[in-house]
Amino acid sequence: MTHLTRAIRERNYAIFAVGFACSGFGLQMLTTVILWDLWLRTHDALVLGMAGLARALPVVALALVAGHAADRHSRTRIIALTQGCFVIVCGAFAIASYWHAPIWIWYALLVASGCVRSFNGPSRSSLLPLLVRPENFENAVAWNSGIFQAAAVLGPITAGALLGLDMPSWLIFVVCGALISVMGVLALRLTPREEELAKDAMTIRSMLAGMSHIYKERTILATLTLDLLGVLLGGATALLPIYADEILGGGPILLGWLRAAPYIGAFLMAVWIAVRPPMRFAGPALLCSVGVFGLSMIVFGLSTSIWVSMLALFISGAVDNVSVIIRHTLVQTRTPNHLRGRVSAVNSLFIECSNELGAFESGLVAKFWGPVFSVVSGGIGTLVVVGAITGVFPELRRLRTMSPKEPDPQT
Repeated sequence: MTHLTRAIRERNYAIFAVGFACSGFGLQMLTTVILWDLWLRTHDALVLGMAGLARALPVVALALVAGHAADRHSRTRIIALTQGCFVIVCGAFAIASYWHAPIWIWYALLVASGCVRSFNGPSRSSLLPLLVRPENFENAVAWNSGIFQAAAVLGPITAGALLGLDMPSWLIFVVCGALISVMGVLALRLTPREEELAKDAMTIRSMLAGMSHIYKERTILATLTLDLLGVLLGGATALLPIYADEILGGGPILLGWLRAAPYIGAFLMAVWIAVRPPMRFAGPALLCSVGVFGLSMIVFGLSTSIWVSMLALFISGAVDNVSVIIRHTLVQTRTPNHLRGRVSAVNSLFIECSNELGAFESGLVAKFWGPVFSVVSGGIGTLVVVGAITGVFPELRRLRTMSPKEPDPQT
């Protein structure tokens, strides 16, 4: 129990955690309703994939600028401002839904939300190490992951239930905005530990400093590359409305549970990691977890049983969270404070490319060869990626702890 509560007993992190939980809950509801509405209006897998592309492109375009901003300016103020912008986007979605706006309007709003996320993510991630004592940071990462997973469980289930009860989408978007606003208010009450911010001007060289740091830290580069390629190929989130509606036949309520299943597994994994001492074999655990993720996606793709599908998604989320915790801990503990925003921005870039561009890839393949082929081939591709990364980055399989004091293993 002592291991479990180390971070949450610190005032700053407790405030942050409440806001993060409310915001995450609202954003997960928002995404679920958007995907379901797009599917009902078009019944086109490519439309679902394009939604991921619309969210990803702004992050790719703005990541370096956003990371530099997070290193030069108050991260709490950036978080408060971007949360307010999320609220405005929710209001715009409510109006678009009420008036049945054309699909291109929805894509424009998704692009706007991607712009906001590009600045919100690096500031939030790079602020976290300044909210807790260094010895509690790994525990804070586990708590953060657990909170995210809990929100990602309750958000889709709640959205699916409300849709199943015929609550109009525009009203759900209003609820989402109210939840997201909590983080914006609480961010202004945080008093992070004072550390030197970056002073260099925004130049091409300064914006690329985060990439340069990652290239030098081979273990960080390996973990980001593994996550990028593994999830880009193996993710199936964008196709869940098709599985819920046509393959498994459960409608919006089942969609909520399918979206929640990976996060239930991830949440339980986060709790298990939080109560345990720091990892001793981080590298092998990471490689095995991504391999099991690929296998679970193959099972899900082939399944026509709701329970088998739920179990496969549950396992995929549990093992994927091992990767999330290891990656985030390495990125923050092995990066100096004046570079954390820029390195976190590159991390966000990798995440967006894997999740959202992966959604586009899934939708594109499903458009021509069907959703089952898309998911199964992606799972096989993830297994190939694990083998390739193991060979290209032998230092990853030798990685033991995530401590910043441990030198990168030599090849």
